[in-house]
Amino acid sequence: MKLFGYYRSSTSYRLRIALELKGLAYENVPVNLLKDEQKGDAFTSRNPFAGVPMLEADGRDRAQSMAMIEWLDEAYPERPLLPSSAEDRYTARELAYAIATELHAPLNLPVLKFLAAEYGKSQEEVVEWYRHWLAKTLVPVEARLAQLGTGDFLFDAPGIFETVLLPQIYNARRFEYDLSDAPQMMRIEAACLALEPFQRAHPDNQNDNPENI
Repeated sequence: MKLFGYYRSSTSYRLRIALELKGLAYENVPVNLLKDEQKGDAFTSRNPFAGVPMLEADGRDRAQSMAMIEWLDEAYPERPLLPSSAEDRYTARELAYAIATELHAPLNLPVLKFLAAEYGKSQEEVVEWYRHWLAKTLVPVEARLAQLGTGDFLFDAPGIFETVLLPQIYNARRFEYDLSDAPQMMRIEAACLALEPFQRAHPDNQNDNPENI
């Protein structure tokens, strides 16, 4: 497998976590979003969505991170990312998709660039935008976790929810979002970061992180 991504992209990060949790070997192929490499003909001819991640696997170029995560679970059922019961799968999807669908669209790089370039928003205003939408979703996610009474992970082991949560917390910290009122998420994050799959997937440890070049 080849994973085309960017070290700081939350969607690329979640795919790295999923692959690591499932113990699947893959080659990390950097795509520099700051240089718009994802918009070049060589990339868009394979991925018309012109974004990362893209997974080259089983003779096909695959796009859209959440679809890829569920495909991985179906194609490689060992070390499942989704629980066995229908109710638990619903809970995992409810929380994972809350973050993936409500936050990625308003907070991804093209939107932030558009706010600055087309509407003349300052960096401070862009950060305010980012924090506003984070709070809209992360506050209810924290409340739902408190209702569920989770332990170190949503269930017995990290799965689809944790693959989505960890990258979003990473980005929240980049924008200095206040996480002091999120003890449920902080507990889960700490438990995940103690595990080698999450450490290997972390942006700090990627071959396209400028600090590693």
